[in-house]
Amino acid sequence: MKKVILNADVGEEAGFDDQIMQYVSWCNIACGVHAGSDEVIKKTIDLAIQHDVKIGAHPSYPDRENFGRVSMEIPNENLVETLTDQILKVKKFTEEAGAELHHVKPHGALYNDAMKNNDVANSIIAAVKNIDKSLLIISPKDSFISFLCKDDLEMKYEVFADRNYHKDLTLVPRSKSNAVIKNPEEVFEHVWKMISEQKIKTIEGEEVAVFFDTICVHGDNPKSVEILKYLYKELLAENFVLK
Repeated sequence: MKKVILNADVGEEAGFDDQIMQYVSWCNIACGVHAGSDEVIKKTIDLAIQHDVKIGAHPSYPDRENFGRVSMEIPNENLVETLTDQILKVKKFTEEAGAELHHVKPHGALYNDAMKNNDVANSIIAAVKNIDKSLLIISPKDSFISFLCKDDLEMKYEVFADRNYHKDLTLVPRSKSNAVIKNPEEVFEHVWKMISEQKIKTIEGEEVAVFFDTICVHGDNPKSVEILKYLYKELLAENFVLK
């Protein structure tokens, strides 16, 4: 059987997490910095365990005001410290609930900066090594962080179901009206090309090859539940295993 691993960013108080968990295999829980709180983290972990979803930490730049979506210039040692603290918090709460932390996926601007900035990428790697070298790191393929991990840490590569891409495989900035895909049928068309042809159709109209292990739907997308339901139904009809 063919398998698709869907993941979602959760714990961001968007209001959909209890429904989202029914359709994903992995979740990335906000660490209380760009969004969430200790209480929200614990509640989200419980939801993940209830639905047999693998738990990941979703650390961010310490910038709640901008939801972690603005790049910050932070000394490397300070960035490593905050990322270590964030991941450790989710790991501690996860283990207290009787589960294990599975992966780390940077959030927002931190995620984007780790694709092209050595210092940021190395800070994330250092934070993970401080905690547990068996944790997976989720990032796009051919990002700086994927090259820097080499054989030290295991990477899992990601694409986005609900985001449009440029031809260099960077995401269309959220400042643009066409950055986020909200129509479930359009999302499925986008995803189906990735799965069936290993290609992404970019906003420039070009089709670019892509390699991935998991597909993300953003939990704060107002159509996230509708999108996941539709993806789940259509992929099951194509004989994919999803959970």
